[in-house]
Amino acid sequence: MTAVLKHELRSYFHSLTAYVFGAFLLAFVGIGAMMYNIQAAVSNFEYVLSFGCLVFVVIVPILTMRVLAEEKRQKTDQLLYSLPITTVDVIAGKYLALLVLYLIPLAIISFYPLIFAQFGDVYLLTSYGSIFAFFLMGAALIALGMFISSLTDNQGLAAGVGIALILFNYYSVSLSEYVSSTAVGSVAALFVLILAVGAVIRVVTGSANLAYAFCIAGVLAVMIVNFIDPTMLEGLVPSVMTALSLFERFYAFVNGVFDMTAVVFYLSVIGLFLFLSVQSLEKRRYN
Repeated sequence: MTAVLKHELRSYFHSLTAYVFGAFLLAFVGIGAMMYNIQAAVSNFEYVLSFGCLVFVVIVPILTMRVLAEEKRQKTDQLLYSLPITTVDVIAGKYLALLVLYLIPLAIISFYPLIFAQFGDVYLLTSYGSIFAFFLMGAALIALGMFISSLTDNQGLAAGVGIALILFNYYSVSLSEYVSSTAVGSVAALFVLILAVGAVIRVVTGSANLAYAFCIAGVLAVMIVNFIDPTMLEGLVPSVMTALSLFERFYAFVNGVFDMTAVVFYLSVIGLFLFLSVQSLEKRRYN
């Protein structure tokens, strides 16, 4: 794992990737700090991070699009399989390298509340709690981006899918308000979600039978619940979208609440997508 970590860091800092990523993040947070803390004279630095969340839509897919897709395109992933390390070591090394790239500009941002505190009253506990949540949310999105990159050998496709998924997650709560709150609307939305998960299972495992079995079981379960008590499905879509939104959970920290359930959720998302990335590489190794 250490060898993979060093190799990835060397490649990032010998190219423009690390510098462009850091510049984008610092520039976006800097613009937010100028708008809120300087021009509007607002002492809440956490509002800056709330504004800066949108930058993840662009920088995370650009950062992660080549991490595994480029290995597949150049066939250098075969070299990784020949090394005396496990697939878990490969994924862990690459993921930790991405976290290092993310932590460098975030460490610089961590000084902002202290600087602003010299000129006014800044809520440091809330600010640093929000920075911690900002790190966890970015780490979860990076894990998602790695998984998407593991599914294809096309960097452009990996970036496009990543941007679409993160943008959808960003606006999911707002979009859910346009879905009918009736049982029929919830059933239709759940069917779409089941089909999407089934497609992911098909790609990751390579087993069409497993994907079909999941979809059939999911559809039957929804139909049974709808038949027994349709009221259980009323208003379900907004609740599900809120529960699955990475950004919505971050706003609790912005409002001054250190939400442990959100921390557990972010760590679970990281673990899930790293596990799926490992399975994706294992499938290619066996093929």
